[in-house]
Amino acid sequence: MVKICCIGAGYVGGPTMAVIALKCPAVEVVVVDIAVPRIDAWNSDQLPIYEPGLDDVVKQCRGKNLFFSTDVEKHVREADIVFVSVNTPTKTRGLGAGKAADLTYWESAARMIADVSVSDKIVVEKSTVPVKTAEAIEKILMHNSKGIKFQILSNPEFLAEGTAIDDLFHPDRVLIGGRETPEGFKAVNALKDVYAQWVPEERILTTNLWSAELTKLAANAFLAQRISSVNAMSALCEATGANVSEVSYAVGKDSRIGPKFLNSSVGFGGSCFQKDILNLVYICECNGLPEVAEYWKQVIKINDYQKTRFVNRIVSSMFNTVSNKKIAVLGFAFKKDTGDTRETPAIDVCKGLLGDKARISIYDPQVTEEQIQRDLTMNKFDWDHPLHLQPMSPTTVKQVSVAWDAYTATKDAHGICILTEWEEFKTLDYERIFENMQKPAFVFDGRNVVDAEKLRKIGFIVYSIGKPLDQWLKDMPALA
Repeated sequence: MVKICCIGAGYVGGPTMAVIALKCPAVEVVVVDIAVPRIDAWNSDQLPIYEPGLDDVVKQCRGKNLFFSTDVEKHVREADIVFVSVNTPTKTRGLGAGKAADLTYWESAARMIADVSVSDKIVVEKSTVPVKTAEAIEKILMHNSKGIKFQILSNPEFLAEGTAIDDLFHPDRVLIGGRETPEGFKAVNALKDVYAQWVPEERILTTNLWSAELTKLAANAFLAQRISSVNAMSALCEATGANVSEVSYAVGKDSRIGPKFLNSSVGFGGSCFQKDILNLVYICECNGLPEVAEYWKQVIKINDYQKTRFVNRIVSSMFNTVSNKKIAVLGFAFKKDTGDTRETPAIDVCKGLLGDKARISIYDPQVTEEQIQRDLTMNKFDWDHPLHLQPMSPTTVKQVSVAWDAYTATKDAHGICILTEWEEFKTLDYERIFENMQKPAFVFDGRNVVDAEKLRKIGFIVYSIGKPLDQWLKDMPALA
C-alpha cells in the first residue's frame, strides 16, 4: 500500500488529500499538522474550513484510508510520498521585505523530513513557492540525508475556493515537475500513477522543476491581471457613461479572450493573487528584469486604487463625511461560497471608513465575529503565519459590530456596502431595508449584484461599480 503524508492541514492540504483518499482507496493518506485545534476540527463534524462538498468527501474516507494527526514525525517517517503544504508568507522584514516569500516553515519542514526519514522518499512541493525553491530544499535534504535518497517534485495546486472539490474532481490540468534524470522521471511517474486513478492522462502535464514552479505564479498573475484590467475599465466607464458589464460581455465574446474573470468589482482578494505577484516582482528584480517587475506591480496598484476609489466614492456621496454614521457592510469573505477572508477587499474598505470615523455593522453568512475583529486589527501579511504564531490582538475595534443577518446590520444605517457576491444579497427584501434606514439611503454595490434600477425606484441612491452614475453622484464627485 502506497503511503502518503501531507504536512499542513490548511485550505490546500486538507481538501487535496481528502480527494486523493476518496479516489485512491488503495492509498493510505495522513494529513499532519502541529496545530492541535486544527487537527481536532478535521476529526470532528465541524471542519476547520468551509468548502462546498468537502464534508461529504471527508466523511466517506475518514477512519478508512484518510487520517488527521498531530504525530508529524511518525507519519513522515512511514510515508513513501510526502506533500509539503505549509504557509509561505510574504516577508515583513529583512531582505525582500514586502515582496519575497518567507520560506522559514518550508525549510523547517525539509530539515524535519531529513531528520526522521529512514527510507527513500518523494517530497512534493504543494505550497506556492518561488522559482528555484526546489533546489534549496534539495540541498537541505541532500546535506542531511544520511545516505537516504530524496526526489523533489513540484505539484502546484490550481484550486479556486468555493469550487475546490469540483476542481479536484475535474481538474483542467495536473502539473508535475521533476528533475530530468532517470530517478526524477521515476518519481514523476509514481505521482502521476496516483492522479491517473481519476484524471485523464492527457490532463496530467509533466515539466522540469522550474517550469512547474513558475507556471503557478504565472497563472495567478494572468488571472489577477484580467481583474485589474476590467477594474481599470470600470473607472473609465464611470467617467464616460459607459456600462462595464456591457463592455466586458462584448469583449468576452471574442473567443481569443473568453468571458471568465471579467467581472468588475471592488478588487481581488484571497491568499494567492497579491502574494504571488509580489513574489514574481521580487524574482524579476533579483534576475535583473526591472521593466518586467514594474509591469506586474501595476496589477496590484490598480487593485489598491479600486479599493481606495470605492471608499472615496462612499465618503464623497454622503456629504463628504461618514463620521459617526452607521454603514452596513454586507459580505466580508473575499468571494462567495467560502469563509476565507485572507486579503479580502473588505478589510481595506472597512479600514478606510473607520479612518473617517464611521460606525460599521458587518454581516457575512460564513465569517465569524472573531475572524472579522482579528482581520481588522492585524498587520498586513500577519494572516499568512500559523494561527499560534499570529499576534493576538488584545483590543477589538469598538466602532465595528457584527450582525447575525442583513436586516439587523442595515437597521438605522445611512448606507450599505456590498462587498461579497453572496447569492442571498440579490434576494433581500430591500423595501423593508429601506424603511428601516436613515434617509437619504445609499447602496454602494462593490460586486454589481443588485438590480440598481429596482432599488432606485424604492428610493435608494445607488452606486454600482463601472455603471452610469446617479445624478446625485455626479453632483458630488469622488475626490481622487
